[in-house]
Order: sequence, then structure tokens, then C-alpha cells
Amino acid sequence: MAVTQNSLTALQVMQDAPVIPVIVLNDVAHAVPMARALLAGGVRMLEVTLRTPQALACIEAIAKEVPEAVVGAGTIRTRADAQAAANAGARFVVSPGYTSAVGQACRDVGLALLPGVATGSEIMMAQEDGFTELKFFPAMQAGGPAMLKAWSGPFFDVKFCPTGGVTLQNAPDFLALPNVICVGGSWIVPADAFASGDWARVTQLAKDTQALSK
Repeated sequence: MAVTQNSLTALQVMQDAPVIPVIVLNDVAHAVPMARALLAGGVRMLEVTLRTPQALACIEAIAKEVPEAVVGAGTIRTRADAQAAANAGARFVVSPGYTSAVGQACRDVGLALLPGVATGSEIMMAQEDGFTELKFFPAMQAGGPAMLKAWSGPFFDVKFCPTGGVTLQNAPDFLALPNVICVGGSWIVPADAFASGDWARVTQLAKDTQALSK
């Protein structure tokens, strides 16, 4: 089902595929072919992290030239980040942590937010502001599947996307948990594939994730 920017929800982003790619782009020329390669592999929710000076231009290029992809912005830390992501054409955003200011900023600009949490207190703060679909980050460093199992009791009504240290090998351990909808991973968008223009490899890595399922 097609969704407009304002109607897209974090749950829709998480339910689209087993893996959301966590993308770091250093060259705008890589943005469109990368997006097309991921689409060819069945992945259309694309998180381009705001970790490089070129990130916003890359988001804008994907939004304009690959409209069938759903491009989002990662590493949202401030109201200015949220506004810049919206201006560039992002349709969802992901944050490494959570503050009420960031949550409100994303609501103000009409962007679905997947807030990052690593502790029970952060989950409670996000829930107080109405967020129940959260990014568990950094997943492996913060306790991995065992932590999510422990949270399933007190936070039975929260769903997670673990990100950080997640690989094709350990993703099934996360996806087997009832409170995990998808995972975030950078392994399907390796920097060396970008550098060599090996877009077929990116497509194959995306296809490999389709075997992962809930």
C-alpha cells in the first residue's frame, strides 16, 4: 500500500522487511545505484545515516530519483537534524538515543521516528511520549538477545528493531524473539562494494536477507 510522508508509521517501516540497511554514504554518486541495487534485492526501507557531510544530498538524490524506495535518515540527534532530513525528502528517521525534544521535532515535521534506547528508563521515557516501536542500540554491546528477552516481561507492549553488531549470522537469534519485528544492519551495504561499484553484490546481500523471517 502506498503511503504519504505524514501517514507512514514506525511500525510500517519495521514490518516491511526483516532488515533495515544502516547506510553510510561518502559519495553522492553512490546513492542512486545503491538504492536501486537494494530495491532489486527486495529491500526498500533505506536508512541513510547523517554521519557524513554528503548524507543529506544522498537522501535528496534517492528521494527524487528512486521514488519507489522509502528513504529515511539515521543519526537524528536534534530538531535541526529532523528538519534537515524532512527538507531532503526523508520519510522516516532513526535516532541513536531518545529525548522528548527530538520526538516532538519529528512530529512537528511529519516524520515517523524510530527512537534509540539502551535502558529501561529510556524505554519508559519514549513510551511516555507515545513511542512503542523502538530501536535497541547498540544491540550487541547493550545485552543482545538476552536483554530483549528480559525486557519482554515489563515492556510487553513494546516492539524493537535491534541495531549495532547485528550480522547475518546472529540476526536469526534476534528475529526469533516475539518483541523483535526487524533488525538493522550495515552488512548488506559494505563500503568496499560501494568503492568498487559492485552493485550486484549489494543486490545479492539484500536478497540473502529475505530468507530471514519472523
